[in-house]
Formats: sequence, structure tokens, C-alpha cells
Amino acid sequence: MLHVTLNEKESIAILEPQGALSKDDFLLAAEVIDPFIEQGGKLEGIIVYVQDFPGWNSFKALLKHLEFIKEHHKKVAHIAFVTDSFVGELAEHIGSHFVNAEVKNFPFDALEEAKRWIKDDSKKV
Repeated sequence: MLHVTLNEKESIAILEPQGALSKDDFLLAAEVIDPFIEQGGKLEGIIVYVQDFPGWNSFKALLKHLEFIKEHHKKVAHIAFVTDSFVGELAEHIGSHFVNAEVKNFPFDALEEAKRWIKDDSKKV
């Protein structure tokens, strides 16, 4: 299950995986995020907030995740991984080669720092 919170004022979506991710989780994320992007043109940031990355419940879920990234990476300015999982570090080092968004990893207890990074960095543009 994926819990999706959209803060429209700050233009930040927080994605909180709670167990292995399913194909439907990415459909839900798109249902929440896409109308906001259609109105404003982009999202300042997505925060993936999970202590340990739970993985996917199927290969179809992984493919849907990759499709979600393909459809959204040009419409999101920043992606913050707030996690103690190695996935955050991996995403920061490899993600910049595959997505337009700036990617940064933060420890799990640094959610507010990640939000500040997105807000402060978005003011530079």
C-alpha cells in the first residue's frame, strides 16, 4: 500500500510505502498528483518517505513504477528519498542519469530537512 499526501501550497507530494508496492499504488499516486500537475504545469518535489524500502509485490508493479517515473520525471523538479535504506543512496547516485529532477537522499529522521531543500532550491529558479 502507498499513502500519498499532496501539499498543494508547497507543491510537494509525500509518498509513504507501507508494505510491498503494487501496480495499483502507482495508479493511485497518479490520480492524486496528475490533476495538480495539469493545473500548475509541474510539482516542486516528491518525497519518498520510508525507513526501509519494501520492494514490489510483482514484476507488473515494478513495470508500473518505471512507467510512473517515465511519465512524471520531466514534471517534477526535485525527488527526495528520506530513508535509511540503501535504495535512497542508490537513487541519488544513479537517478540523476535517468530523470530530469534533482535527486537527493536524506536519513529517515530528516523529513523536514528534505522539505526545506525542495522549498529553498525551488526559490533559486
